[in-house]
Amino acid sequence: MFSNAEIGIDLGTANILIYTKTKGIVLNEPSIVAIDVNSKKVIAVGDEAKQMVGKTPQNIVAIRPLKDGVIADYDVTAQMLKVFLKKVSKKAGLSMRKPTVVVCTPSGSTTVERRAIHNAVTSYGAKQVHLIEEPIAAAIGADLPVEEPIANVIVDIGGGTSEVGIISFGGVVSCQAVRTGGDKMDEEIINHIRKTYNILIGERTAENIKLEIGYAHPNHKELTMEVRGRDLVTGLPKTITVTSGEIHTALRESLDKILETIHSTLENCPPELSGDIVDRGIVLAGGGALLNGIQEWLMQELHVPVHLAPNPLEAVAIGTGRALKMITKLEKAAT
Repeated sequence: MFSNAEIGIDLGTANILIYTKTKGIVLNEPSIVAIDVNSKKVIAVGDEAKQMVGKTPQNIVAIRPLKDGVIADYDVTAQMLKVFLKKVSKKAGLSMRKPTVVVCTPSGSTTVERRAIHNAVTSYGAKQVHLIEEPIAAAIGADLPVEEPIANVIVDIGGGTSEVGIISFGGVVSCQAVRTGGDKMDEEIINHIRKTYNILIGERTAENIKLEIGYAHPNHKELTMEVRGRDLVTGLPKTITVTSGEIHTALRESLDKILETIHSTLENCPPELSGDIVDRGIVLAGGGALLNGIQEWLMQELHVPVHLAPNPLEAVAIGTGRALKMITKLEKAAT
């Protein structure tokens, strides 16, 4: 009745997505774990743990075991994966006995970091674990013809890292990653509001500001938003109004870093493939691709067409799952 499961895992800094061959994406939850400091026991994982961020008593901490797309806390990551894979086997009715797993890793990750990811998945009892580079997974998930001899440029703006890859013939021609992504943008919003208004806000509030009034393009219709935080002078709660213009200024540094990474990746592109990029343009994936006005801004800066992947948030997970079919070819291209 049960076939051996084939799973694709997108181990993201902000979210973990799990894809199965039969059901598509079966899990999409924040990569956050709530832990009891005294007993080191995992109390909650994913959505449940996200509700607790910044609201827990002293003996419970909500942590992110993945930093910049790589494992920062090995034991917690392994426990988190076990909980998620158990959920998936119940939900999708899959036998999780010796599954074949494909996990995507950031292209700049070291051998040690890859080994940690490999071991964390193997500890669950996987039969085979294949690692695939994130830009290739994102390109496959964005429906790009990665096996053909044409330039496929993918810009994957995730929570911890942003990766730019040029893919041709199933392999990476040129690739660069920068440890700047959605989390860094949230951090910049927190710092801006603390410096400008002397008010401290939490990560979740910063993320909401970014989603609602964060703009990549300097020319946009000005929007305002009410923000609540703690006044650092009086220690009391306070409400202020912030504008989309000042949030754009706060995000400027992160956006410039991403633009710089795209520039230098394109500079390393072989001239034969450069012509394809002018015609086909680049494709945006990852949560950062949903930032207001980022498409228009990049088009203006790079002078090439910029497209959005059909499903930016899930592109890497979908690509990781689809890569199961072509994994031997991809592994040959990578070696």
